[in-house]
Amino acid sequence: MKLPCEVCGGKRFKEEVLAYKLNGKSIAEVLEMTVEQALDYFQLKEVVRKLKAMSDVGLNYITLGQPLSTLSGGECQRIKLASELHKQGSIYVMDEPTTGLHMSDIGHLLEIMNRLVDAGNTVIVIEHNIDVISQADWIIDMGPDGGSRGGRVVFEGTPGQIIHTEQSITGKYLM
Repeated sequence: MKLPCEVCGGKRFKEEVLAYKLNGKSIAEVLEMTVEQALDYFQLKEVVRKLKAMSDVGLNYITLGQPLSTLSGGECQRIKLASELHKQGSIYVMDEPTTGLHMSDIGHLLEIMNRLVDAGNTVIVIEHNIDVISQADWIIDMGPDGGSRGGRVVFEGTPGQIIHTEQSITGKYLM
């Protein structure tokens, strides 16, 4: 059972800290803002850039002071991705990043991956989701089956080429 502090009312700060204001708001009021609200509120370029990255990964609705323990696995993944969006010249390896994601979140993830590539990064994705595979620049299809009946390179090339490869089960689903 959780009870708010009798002194601060659950604001997590002493009165003297809450007395300081930034553009008329206390730290507690700022931490109650959603990412979307904070984008309109803040002017500092570095803060706006980080908030924009959070928005770009579809996290407009979370509050700035929201505890990490209340976030889902997918939300935590997107926070990690948001922290990487401004970097370039890196290699990202994503192992089945769509697992457990809602269809709309997969769209956000594809946008993020494309943005990373457009910024000069290499993105390697191990994935079974056909929507993600169809967006790849280059596919390496392992098979012909899983487990001991797999492990061979069945195909290597573009999505347009894989659909003409008889040995590729993936190619049949991309048609």
